[in-house]
Amino acid sequence: MLAEERLQLPHTDPRPVLDPRLRQVVLDEVQAAIVHDGDDRGRTRRVHGPNGPSFREPQPIFSAPAVPRSSASVRRVLIVNPRSGSGPSTEELADAARGRGVEVREFEQGEDLVEVAQAADADVLGMAGGDGSLAAVASVALERDLPFVCIPFGTRNHFARDLGLDRDDPLAALAAFDEGAVERRVDVGRVGDRIFLNNVSLGLYALLVHRRERHRRRRRALARLRALGLVLREQRGQDLFVVDGKAVRARVVLVACNAYSLEPFSIGERERLDEGRLHLYVPRGFRRVRWEERSCTTLVIESGRPSLRAAIDGEPARLVSPLEFRIEPRALRVLVPPQA
Repeated sequence: MLAEERLQLPHTDPRPVLDPRLRQVVLDEVQAAIVHDGDDRGRTRRVHGPNGPSFREPQPIFSAPAVPRSSASVRRVLIVNPRSGSGPSTEELADAARGRGVEVREFEQGEDLVEVAQAADADVLGMAGGDGSLAAVASVALERDLPFVCIPFGTRNHFARDLGLDRDDPLAALAAFDEGAVERRVDVGRVGDRIFLNNVSLGLYALLVHRRERHRRRRRALARLRALGLVLREQRGQDLFVVDGKAVRARVVLVACNAYSLEPFSIGERERLDEGRLHLYVPRGFRRVRWEERSCTTLVIESGRPSLRAAIDGEPARLVSPLEFRIEPRALRVLVPPQA
């Protein structure tokens, strides 16, 4: 029988709690579900992190010097998810990209996004979509050692924020395709054979993401009631995870690619994308929550179930236990506009 063990912080209160910051995660997921039920163009623009809201834009720090690039005679392809987006329309974004000499491929419902990216004849590969779409195309760019362009065109756009891009201005991000764009090397996380740019969540957050996808077409009021009812039921219990052989009982487990800030008003932001470390976060406490944190380069999480419900960069997934995590330092080549 495995003994339950705390990761770091002593004197934590084991009683069930919906921490205020964790509560905000729940409310944001409810909001996302409601937004998805309406017009796909009506995306929320709240600054949002995996652990709660944020009210400032970070200043990313890259240890390696940026490398300017020339766009002459380069085949540049941008894949656009028309079901994502806030601000400009898909047509406006596509026209602006073509005006820069970029070939635009509109991702159609029912297609496999990875297959679409693999079929692209490109020297530079870009994606306009949310974090989940970005990760799928970035995996192809990583496999082919191609520069990757991130165009924030989704609901929350965590990766774009941490790159220093203006998440509300996808047209400005197209400058990453231009001559003079800057190449930076950033880390990616990997769980099994899937990469993630931001984080992998297990537990309540993952359950909400799965429920959001299942009910995204339902009426707004019904989506809200279902999500809130789920939260109230899930407050009473915690899941048992086995982290590198040690039992950890928690409502949420978050594995992040590089460290997130947990300070007030900047929760969920990363100052580094090339730290070369995974960070494990587990919330503890009753009235004053404490976040137990662990930094590592590899990690194994198991469960008594054969598979675990997960959210990979905000997208639902089922992962076979045990889950093997690792960091791939500075593996992804990312192009950004010169001022980013």
